[in-house]
Amino acid sequence: MAFAHRGRGFLKGAPAAALILFLAACSGGQPPVNVPTSAGTTAASTPAASPAPASAAPSSAASVAPTSKRPVLSKEAQMDIDRQLIRAAKANDPAQVKKLIEAGGNVNAKDDIQDSAFLYAGAEGFNEVLKLTIEAGADVKSTNRYGGTALIPAGEHGHVETIKILIAAGVPVNHVNNLGWTAMQEAILLNNGGPRQQEAVRLLLEAGADPDIRDPQGRTALQNAERLGFTEIAELIRGR
Repeated sequence: MAFAHRGRGFLKGAPAAALILFLAACSGGQPPVNVPTSAGTTAASTPAASPAPASAAPSSAASVAPTSKRPVLSKEAQMDIDRQLIRAAKANDPAQVKKLIEAGGNVNAKDDIQDSAFLYAGAEGFNEVLKLTIEAGADVKSTNRYGGTALIPAGEHGHVETIKILIAAGVPVNHVNNLGWTAMQEAILLNNGGPRQQEAVRLLLEAGADPDIRDPQGRTALQNAERLGFTEIAELIRGR
């Protein structure tokens, strides 16, 4: 109480600077710091006891903006930007694809022949574009005009890195398209059985692809490999 009484006596008529220091000493903190206000003046603010934690490192340049930060477009504007996005994907232009996604483009939108940016990139092995579409929320179970997932034409073409990306993204490995073929069957039936096809089959087997799913003629993947003379692929399937 005596200290408080002396404080009141001290405060009367004291200069502003001395008053600030006195109040800081009484509270056990540091002298207040002036911070700018919206009007351009300053206001006293006591500094935080500890610095704020450092923010996380920014994402790579390949990343796209979160969906919540993308603009809401009118129906006409959405259709236009979706068409541009599919064209950019078909041109294998990752920079333009990224820009259009961030402007509101829908990676699952399809054109007149049922290609989406995701499906086309997967089929053609445009891996940078493919990664952008997956990051932007591509429906990995979506199907093309043949009723097939992106993994099926990727298997057909032997796009090894693309197959890895699609498997990691969760594309079903045993999906059967309208022709009655799985990704493994197409990897065997529609190519030459070379090293890329062998690696495609190996990756599919490792991911749980079932070689006993039969094609419309009733043949398994092993039977087709043997029939076509693809001995390395046949050995892979036997040794699964």
